[in-house]
Order: sequence, then C-alpha cells, then structure tokens
Amino acid sequence: MTTLSIFPVTGIPELSEGDDLAGMILDGVELEEGDVVVVAQKAISKIEGRVVHLDGIEPSDQAREIAAADDGDARRIEVILREAKRIVRLRPPLIICETQQGFICASAGVDASNAPAPGMLVLLPVDSDASAARLRDELRDRGGVEVGVIVTDSFGRPWRRGTTDVAIGAAGVIVIQDLQGEHDPIGYELHATMIAVADEIAGAAQLVSGKLGRVPVTIVRGLDVRGEGRATDISVPPELDLFR
Repeated sequence: MTTLSIFPVTGIPELSEGDDLAGMILDGVELEEGDVVVVAQKAISKIEGRVVHLDGIEPSDQAREIAAADDGDARRIEVILREAKRIVRLRPPLIICETQQGFICASAGVDASNAPAPGMLVLLPVDSDASAARLRDELRDRGGVEVGVIVTDSFGRPWRRGTTDVAIGAAGVIVIQDLQGEHDPIGYELHATMIAVADEIAGAAQLVSGKLGRVPVTIVRGLDVRGEGRATDISVPPELDLFR
C-alpha cells in the first residue's frame, strides 16, 4: 500500500519577474528522487512576468459592451479577450473562454486574486508545460535529483459547485493513466476508464497549500508517477467534445 505525504515549502516570499524559484525550493526542502513538486500557476506567472497593470489597458468596444451589462471594469474584460482563443459562454460577469493553451476556464485564467498589488492582474503562463519542464531541469541540474513538476490552477467544473486545483503544466510525470483494456476483479474489461492522475495530485496538494495562505509550492512524496506526460494532453480533443 502506498504511503503518501504532502507538505508545503515554507519561507518563499512574494515573487516577481526573474526570481530564482528553483533556488528557493532547494533552500526550503531536501528533495528526494521521485518527488512531485507542485507549483501554483501564479508563482510561475509572476517570475515569468505574466502580470499586467490595469492602468495601461485601453478597452475595445467589445470589452466595453460586455462590461456595461454588469457594470464591470472594461479594462479587465479587455485583458480576458486578449488572452482568450474564443469565448465559450458569456453571462456577465461570467466569461468562460478557451485559452490559447486549449484550456476551458473562467476569464481565460485571468485573475486578480493573489496579484502583487491592487489594480494588477495575473495571466496564465504562455506555455505551462514548458514552464514545468524548465523548473524540473533546474531542480535536477542544481539539486541532483529527478523530480516531477506540476503547475496548477483553480478551475470550476461543469455540473458541480466549487473549484478544485487542476494541472495546467506538467513535466516528468504521468498525467493520464489509461486503463482501457484492463480487467476489474470480477473480470469486466474496462472500455473507457482514464484516470486524471495529474489533476488528482493537484487537488490533493491544494488541500495543504490552501487558497489564501500564499504557499506557492507543495511537495507530494510517495507516489510512483514518473512519466513524460503534458498537461495539455488532459484537455478533451475538439472532435470528442460533446459541448463544443
């Protein structure tokens, strides 16, 4: 039976562009072979400079029209529109978008919570899988251990209340466990069962890191989930999307 431990990396300050996140992690914890380093998306976005000031945003006519429906901030809507590949559903103030990376989520991942200061928004990384791979490489080269990295964000889910953290970036881990063709204890062959391993790890880590505690990095230890999956592999392909 697997014994699993999940614990935060404490002492990481408010991050900004160019900060050495790998160094902070290595200073804060003794990593072990096979650990999964779970990093909040906002930490990655901040060190990569994916932060914008609302004062510098000029809203488009479309943004002003959407904002007027709910007396919202047209500048924020404009940032969402710029980050979105397409609008999936619109019911102001709620805007469900497909991001440039292919994720379906609220506001194209644009968020004011845990931003560096009022009047600022944090955007998703340009390529979260690449961000995870870079951090993994740095931890291996400087720490001497092979670990997995998962970048997480909080997503809502159709038909269920509340948010849960999911993987939007991954490196060195299995993201999907495909059980199709396997048999259960009574001999039934599984035809469609796929386990979102990376999402399950993300959700478990969030129980430790919390939403408001400003703990951007969590270590998950005791799982053998080594692999080469990408978080973008989790998204449903357009040809299989029943709601597109």
